[in-house]
Amino acid sequence: MLNRRLAQNFDWALLGITLTVALIGLLNLYSASASFRGVSPATIFLKQCYWLLLGFSSMLLICMVDYRIFERLAYAIYTLSLLLLVLVLVRGEVSHGAQRWLEIGGLSLQPSELVKLSLVLALAKYFQDNWLPDGFRLRELIFPFLLIGIPFILIILQPDLGSAVLLLLISFSLLLFARIKLRSLANLAGASLMTLPLFWFLLKDYQRRRLLSFFDPDRDPLGSGYHLIQSKIAVGSGEFLGKGFLQGTQTQLHFLPEQHTDFVFSVWAEEWGFLGSLIVLSLYLFLIFWGLSIASRSKDRFGAVLAVGISAILLWHVAVNIGMVVGFLPVVGITLPLMSYGGSSLIITLIGIGLLLNISMRRYMF
Repeated sequence: MLNRRLAQNFDWALLGITLTVALIGLLNLYSASASFRGVSPATIFLKQCYWLLLGFSSMLLICMVDYRIFERLAYAIYTLSLLLLVLVLVRGEVSHGAQRWLEIGGLSLQPSELVKLSLVLALAKYFQDNWLPDGFRLRELIFPFLLIGIPFILIILQPDLGSAVLLLLISFSLLLFARIKLRSLANLAGASLMTLPLFWFLLKDYQRRRLLSFFDPDRDPLGSGYHLIQSKIAVGSGEFLGKGFLQGTQTQLHFLPEQHTDFVFSVWAEEWGFLGSLIVLSLYLFLIFWGLSIASRSKDRFGAVLAVGISAILLWHVAVNIGMVVGFLPVVGITLPLMSYGGSSLIITLIGIGLLLNISMRRYMF
């Protein structure tokens, strides 16, 4: 009887929109990898299919387990993600000047992707146990700040500026949802602005060059400004209807860097134009607002905070990635959910959506 009721309440709309974006991502990835020298586009395409299959299997598996079990496991999952971050610093792979990956059983894992979801779980657990209806003051948020600060420092040490900034944006979204008192919020904002200049001295040289190139890409057009210049050319050349599938010159002539990962949206915009870009953005907005709708309908605080946190992960990934490729934000190496190539981001995103499905299915079970 219970299983039948859960099946009746299954959120087919959320599953459908997720599958649609994932299939668009596969189509786009084939085009993005078609011009790779020495690598068959089928190889990357089939690998992504494998990750998608594994991700959707994980998503459906998550649906079968009452999400309130994850409330009891929240701090344990968070601790595991911290241990993986420490392990990255000790024996992680170095690529492009950063140490972000772990080889486990022949597979590459990026723990910074896991820690975003585990932090949301831990904060949801904290606010479930320590909710203050009138809002929080800073002294009542010491433990959440510790939960946020430890992984932030570990990710900065890799260094991975993009993931560290995303971690702060996701956390800040949850703190706003938990209602920080206005005076405390002003104090927090003031302290953040005062410490912001200090981060300049923590950045690596290539990160500083990227930030400077954001303000003036032409200062180093063949170096730190190259990514941004080529991406803007690709997006702009798509015009209204795009150049057509496999017809993007920036993509197929391989002017566009990281076109299957960080700049995958540039590929889509060049081939499908403004109209295609608008469709994809609309799908993402639907996905995010549907997650917030699930939060509003959740019957317990843990589910509500968790749904808001997962929606925030999706929101900030999409906003930063697309802002980056069109020149509104600096290039910081953030993937586009469900569309960028890679296993860690894809699987963690689908696990997060599985939790949203879980919360939605069980809203009548209390």
